[in-house]
Amino acid sequence: MSLESLHEILGSAWTVWAVLVFAGIVRWALRPANRERFEKDAQIPLNDEA
Repeated sequence: MSLESLHEILGSAWTVWAVLVFAGIVRWALRPANRERFEKDAQIPLNDEA
């Protein structure tokens, strides 16, 4: 196994890993259980508690 082929394999593995992490984050963010929390957090800049 040459260094070039190892670099190609690791580059492909990094891409697959990054896509899987991104898909996991999107799945977590779109879960119905998180809706209430995100709606509450979206109102933080509008609070006049200064």
